[in-house]
Amino acid sequence: MKFKKLGNSDLNVSLICLGTMTWGEQNTQQESFELMDYATDQEINFFDTAEQYSSPTTKESYGKTEIIIGNWFKERDNREKIILATKISGSGMPWIRGGGPQYTKENITTALEGSLKRLQTDYIDLYQLHWPERNTKNNIESILLVLKKFIDQGKIRYIGISNETAWGLLKFLEFSKLYDLPRVASIQNPYNLLNRTYEVNLAEISIREQVGLLAYSPLAFGVLSGKYRNNQKPKGSRLQLFGDYFSRYSGKLSSLAAEKYYIVAKKYNISLAQLSLAFVNQQPFVTSSIIGATTMKQLKENIDSINIDLTSEIIEELNSIHKNNPNPSSYRTTRRLLNRIPSYLLTATKLILKGDWNKLSYKLNKIMIKPIKNFINK
Repeated sequence: MKFKKLGNSDLNVSLICLGTMTWGEQNTQQESFELMDYATDQEINFFDTAEQYSSPTTKESYGKTEIIIGNWFKERDNREKIILATKISGSGMPWIRGGGPQYTKENITTALEGSLKRLQTDYIDLYQLHWPERNTKNNIESILLVLKKFIDQGKIRYIGISNETAWGLLKFLEFSKLYDLPRVASIQNPYNLLNRTYEVNLAEISIREQVGLLAYSPLAFGVLSGKYRNNQKPKGSRLQLFGDYFSRYSGKLSSLAAEKYYIVAKKYNISLAQLSLAFVNQQPFVTSSIIGATTMKQLKENIDSINIDLTSEIIEELNSIHKNNPNPSSYRTTRRLLNRIPSYLLTATKLILKGDWNKLSYKLNKIMIKPIKNFINK
């Protein structure tokens, strides 16, 4: 295994991070234990989870993944061998502390204590904010002050952000420097061959400010594994089980681009999955690639990607495809957002006329603010 420093921290994390969001939904506890056992045997020391997992996120699935990981820690007695990352959920889900602003002192306290209990641990190595929360009731300084308290108590070692913009990252860095508050060690955003928007402005910040990217969806929800080629939807796959929920990369343009990358992979006798992961692994701004595997076969193939070094010739071919097919998933997201704007405005107008402010607040978070966040970040 290869390792990289997590930001400017003293933690060395494996280049491959084990993603866990399918545990409790697509994977049973026994299957999850087997995946964690194999990963650690391959020297992976970095796990990523979140309080809202497993996924798709529902009231019933909330907390399931953390419980499974906690049970594994208890049974294997190996907590100290794993660098553990989890996340506090953003606003918008009513079953999580009412769905309102989450990054208040009270809600951060409740969320952290809940995660610690489910994970059966006394500390979190990397505690992350799952989504940006731009709310006048709290600000970045107040969030960092609350997190500092838990760092001082030893319940959190380092902090990170997720699905964040360049402006947001710079503001976090600015406030930590101005007021001598905890500094973010990492940013977890999507990055893959179908979505290279991170390169536009965030990559330079990552390198210059030592805030490495934890790249999620490196296989674009499985589209870059090749299993969905020719409109296939294998039984048990995300698109077959939860098509609407995981449709971001399943548009026509994404499929056409993925096919071009498949041709390159076949030319050099590399699997499409390993080609895609090797590309992410080689980026200087990437600290770790978060792989999600529901089967042992997938896990083994994904981990083996660290042994592949793409030549300059292969990189040039991949860049050529990207130049002619830039970020096809972003195009689909943009189109869907624009198509929905009229219905969003109509919904908001009806609720304002009724004076139903509670429902309006909920709708703004669930069906308006979140799609806009996706538009900005994807």
